Amino acid sequence: MQDDLLAWLALMRLPGVGPAKLNPLLRKGFSVDELLRHPPSGVGGNMREALLAPDWAQAEKDLRWLEEEHHHFLPLTSPAYPATLSTLPDAPVGLFVHGRADLLNSPQIAMVGSRNPSRGGEQTAGDFARHFASSGLTVTSGLAMGIDTASHRGALAGGGATIAVMATGLDRVYPASNRDLAHEIAANGALVSEFPPGTSPRRGHFPRRNRIISGLSLGVLVVEAALKSGSLITARLAGEQSREVFAIPGSIHNPLARGCHRLIREGAKLVETAADILEELAPSLHPYLLDSEKAKPGKDVSLADNSGSQYPELIQAMGHDPVSTDTLVERTGFTPEAVSSMLLLLEMEGRVSSEPGGLFALIKT
Repeated sequence: MQDDLLAWLALMRLPGVGPAKLNPLLRKGFSVDELLRHPPSGVGGNMREALLAPDWAQAEKDLRWLEEEHHHFLPLTSPAYPATLSTLPDAPVGLFVHGRADLLNSPQIAMVGSRNPSRGGEQTAGDFARHFASSGLTVTSGLAMGIDTASHRGALAGGGATIAVMATGLDRVYPASNRDLAHEIAANGALVSEFPPGTSPRRGHFPRRNRIISGLSLGVLVVEAALKSGSLITARLAGEQSREVFAIPGSIHNPLARGCHRLIREGAKLVETAADILEELAPSLHPYLLDSEKAKPGKDVSLADNSGSQYPELIQAMGHDPVSTDTLVERTGFTPEAVSSMLLLLEMEGRVSSEPGGLFALIKT
């Protein structure tokens, strides 16, 4: 296993050999060892030379990085590799992760926008992210200043999970001003990159990062963006990947609203509340909710009783006053993951509302 991992790390550092060239071979069943020791006959030129002369010394250094606590590497062929990303033609050959690697297979909403947003835009991003996180969605963004930062912080404030996809190696934080935030995300969520440790930020890395942000997610929300914003690239990639694209409108006098308005004219869904997005994503979220309940240990729950009403025990445990997830776990014996999943579904159905302070309340009918 160690030799195989070392081979993958060597593959990740081959100059000029990326997903476009490697993925077709990996998907045909060629092992990483075969590619490095005996490249297929159809591979020639510079690629063949690179495959036969990997930088084993640098791969050894990467291996030592992986020996540190909570450091992971997920190759494209691993069962733990995020399923939403694996089907893309240009899926990363492998992903470096610092933090919770399991989050990469959780239901995610990407949030992107201007690096220099208005105060209102920052507030909106934080509020939406907090709502998503408290509802059980993982918030994914790019660790940039502005909307990205507000989205990550909002998710953490909501007591949920957030993923930061980086355009550098995971041992380098860009921008440096977000170093503390990156440490907090690594402790409560995950930092992710296709770039090996030590990789510095370069202009061409950011579009590659953006395709991962959209590829990991069920949909992409653009909060504020100028007409030349990189967020529009992420939105375009999301559309090409058959992901949902959402945009928040703004004043016609605000230059940071023009990118969102263009997206809406081109078919992005106009949203005013986080509930608009949860409702739109509901069909895509059902498989995650089912898988979560089947996979988690703890008290079994069914999606519906014979009368068709959902989660009767959880609803009974909620009572008449706003209640926290921890209290519901204590009252029902369900796992925290199962409670979060059920609350998300009930909220999408309009039977539960999210209240300040991470509380939930039944909607009286």
